[in-house]
Amino acid sequence: MASFATSNVVVLYFVVLVSWIHFNAEARRLGGSVPESDQTQQPLLFQYHNGPLLTGNISVNLIWYGNFKPSQRAIVSDFINSLASSKLVSPQPSVATWWKAMDKYYHLTNKSSSLVISLGSQILDESYSLGKSLTNEQILQLASKGSQRNPINVVLTSADVAVEGFCSSRCGTHGSDSGSKLAYIWVGNSETQCPGHCAWPFHQPIYGPQNPPLVAPNNDVGLDGMVINLATLLAGTVTNPFGNGYYQGPKEAPMEAASACPGIYGKGAYPGYAGDLPVDATTGASYNAHGVNGRKYLLPALFDPSTSTCATLA
Repeated sequence: MASFATSNVVVLYFVVLVSWIHFNAEARRLGGSVPESDQTQQPLLFQYHNGPLLTGNISVNLIWYGNFKPSQRAIVSDFINSLASSKLVSPQPSVATWWKAMDKYYHLTNKSSSLVISLGSQILDESYSLGKSLTNEQILQLASKGSQRNPINVVLTSADVAVEGFCSSRCGTHGSDSGSKLAYIWVGNSETQCPGHCAWPFHQPIYGPQNPPLVAPNNDVGLDGMVINLATLLAGTVTNPFGNGYYQGPKEAPMEAASACPGIYGKGAYPGYAGDLPVDATTGASYNAHGVNGRKYLLPALFDPSTSTCATLA
């Protein structure tokens, strides 16, 4: 896996320009930009706060809220199936290779990595049982419908569903229920509401450099954007499931394993440019990871805690 160091100033400048392209459990609000000319490299101060990481056999259960086509659901379910180390595919790099980078977090805690991710059950709520405008409490209510045995329950809301804070400050979130220790994730489909915020680089950003958007690898701007955000949140969930694991910055707005490297997908990334990426010769789509069933995905760089750099697949 290739890697390179990214400076705090570039990261902060990018977040200000492109706004909340990536996010974490609580949206990080930055009040000012840093001059692009100040390029002093500083390692990110990532810390382990002595809390538990997710271990064991973890099922990722998908709760589909609203209107999703079967082809859209397959994009996400194939991504989850691609995470398992037993699903290593050729050619490389693969989604499973990207996920194996999580092992470094476990090794640094002197704990053996026994985390195994698999696709669990899928629940369809096509009748919008809670309406088309959801609060944070209702997201947790939907997440609680999934399995309660070693789960990560993922709520995915369709493009016509508004969620508290969606687009204005976040594209999704992860958290836990303090009572049941349920780990959950919510991600929204931003295709029509805010693709410039939550589906970049497959859509031009609202702010910053207006480079042409990349072609989405699964030909669906909304769902390919959801995969990027879901991948970001899965990395944060396993390494900081209960708010006392690995993160940088304040607990209320932590930068986690993937959200610490916003907008970085390939070598040479800079504000408004995702980096040097492979391009599919037939479709013209940009990607950096191969998945099962011939899928291709674009996945975020992951912070490498052993080198204090952002590591990319491409």
